[in-house]
Amino acid sequence: MGNNSSADAAAFKNAAVNGQVGIDPDAAQTVLKKIRTGRDAIEALLNSAGTLAQPPKLGANPVGKAMATKFVQRADGGGDSYSSALQNLLSQYQAAEEGIVAAMARYHEIDQSAADPFRNKA
Repeated sequence: MGNNSSADAAAFKNAAVNGQVGIDPDAAQTVLKKIRTGRDAIEALLNSAGTLAQPPKLGANPVGKAMATKFVQRADGGGDSYSSALQNLLSQYQAAEEGIVAAMARYHEIDQSAADPFRNKA
């Protein structure tokens, strides 16, 4: 079973934007603060990730050069590089944050809609 957290974060965001999820804004503040703290930490790591892409000084022989090239690719290349992993995580944090904010905005609307059938029954 693969890790599908990007899809999960996007699904949550879409459900919140479409009014399928509502979260009490007061209760969600702690979660939102933690998400933003995590997002800020990932952004800081991404901003400094370029320093890892400097070729290490492993020697002027073929093995040292090959290892230095591989190190740079793993740090800042595509696919499964450190930077790509951080970018993926940042996207998940952003989707979660946007979903929480949207769900907070929908909370009162959903609450009112649920109460409407009972308002005229008195």
